[in-house]
Order: sequence, then structure tokens, then C-alpha cells
Amino acid sequence: MTDFAGLWDATLVTPIGTMLVVFEITEVDGVIAGVARSDAESVDILEAVSDGDRLTWTQNVTTPMRVTLKFDVTVSGDTMVGSYKAGFFPLSTVNATRSK
Repeated sequence: MTDFAGLWDATLVTPIGTMLVVFEITEVDGVIAGVARSDAESVDILEAVSDGDRLTWTQNVTTPMRVTLKFDVTVSGDTMVGSYKAGFFPLSTVNATRSK
């Protein structure tokens, strides 16, 4: 079983440039939750579902615009790679490293 919990320093490629985000992911009794923090805002990680080394979730952000982000990542050790979709924008990449 993959361990998703921890602090993840992430870089999101966005249509307006890169954004640095910290994912604080928790896992208690098989329930995955957390918070995503950026300079702009902090939002809850919602609807998190794990399947092996894969993790999907959503986030409702309001800055720079109100939109739901849908993440689909794979975790291997302390590395997270994948993509996210922001509303009608094209698929974008996300890369993260777990903080030690």
C-alpha cells in the first residue's frame, strides 16, 4: 500500500505560469484528506481516492479565478507526478517531492 501522507512541495504548471503549492495530506483509518496551500489561498483536498500508487482528488479554488481542480497523480516513494484539469483549461502537469 502506498503512503500518501505528508507534506508535499509541488510545482503546478498553469496557463499563467508555474505555481508553488504545499499539499498537506493526511490518512487516518484509510480516509485521505488534507489542505493545499499557496501564496494565494488554502483550500481543502476533497474526494480523495487511492488505487494502488494512484491518488485522485479535487480542490475548489477562488484565486486567480473560481474553478474546480481535478488531480490525478502517481506516488513512488517521495515523488509525486501527474496532472490536473482546471475547468475548461487543458490538462496541466504537477510534480511534487515529499518534505523530509
